[in-house]
Amino acid sequence: MRTWLVASFILAGGMLLPSFHGASAADFPSKPLRIVTAAAGGTSDRTARLIARSLTRTLGQQVLVDNRGGNGVIPGQAVAQAEPDGHTLLLYGSTVWLLPMLVDNVPFDPERDFAPVTLVTRTPMVLVVNPSLPVKSVKELIALAKARPGELNYGSAGIGGTNHLAPELFKAMAGVDIVNILYKGVAPALSDLLSGRLQLMFPAAASAMPHVRAGKLRGLAVSTAEPTALAPGLPTVAAAGVPGFEAAYLTAMQAPAKTPAPVVVRLNQEMVHALNEPELKEKFFDMGSETVGSSPEALADTMKAEVAKWGKLIREAGIRSH
Repeated sequence: MRTWLVASFILAGGMLLPSFHGASAADFPSKPLRIVTAAAGGTSDRTARLIARSLTRTLGQQVLVDNRGGNGVIPGQAVAQAEPDGHTLLLYGSTVWLLPMLVDNVPFDPERDFAPVTLVTRTPMVLVVNPSLPVKSVKELIALAKARPGELNYGSAGIGGTNHLAPELFKAMAGVDIVNILYKGVAPALSDLLSGRLQLMFPAAASAMPHVRAGKLRGLAVSTAEPTALAPGLPTVAAAGVPGFEAAYLTAMQAPAKTPAPVVVRLNQEMVHALNEPELKEKFFDMGSETVGSSPEALADTMKAEVAKWGKLIREAGIRSH
């Protein structure tokens, strides 16, 4: 409780004076919490369930997971319209920040209608190729793609998803022409990559590395800015031939806008503590994700940077979801 008590005071003339705005945060939480997230079974759902179990213990109230479909639109709308008291939260991937650039008539503004709480996880992806492709490095892949424009293809599991935007960013930054083949999920795309019907892909490390270790796929590089223990021994795409390249699937926790600051601080404190617990870090690692646990301000900065980077790519590549 210490952090939110500090947050309930303001500095005036060098003295701490009580701030009565949001003073009801002393009673938070006063009822069960609800984490609204994507449909059951995906990365966001599994992440939400791990967080919910931890928060249930530390907050003294049950934390429920509310699964919604709709590619981010329905979950986002539910939380944007919820009472801003901290009892309804949104846990979703970074795709939700990009929705207004990908689809029409999104019923919320990702920056205006939410209060950032914390960046939860980062999921690295791996640039993998079918072993029949005569390349063993990122530079060799770029050289081959430039020699055979429009002949190589990659698989993705949805317009605007990270495994679609990452190879599009790779194309733009490396100056190559590689064709997107759209699938209904990662599994069928990986199946075609393994069979040789696809040449390359950017799947999550957890999906890619078992096939890399088995020699069924060749791993060239990881998508994150730094190397990761989730793909040991692989360089970053940036270091291997595309300077400045960085892409990852991010999940974040947000509350409705106008949630009292002391409540946001309490939620942030509890979540950051949970994400730093060795047991939870290990569970996320086994899922293929790295825990983060940022400040609300750092999450806001990350969102702005992601929107600027991916927004530029989406506009220039003419990417639209249907």
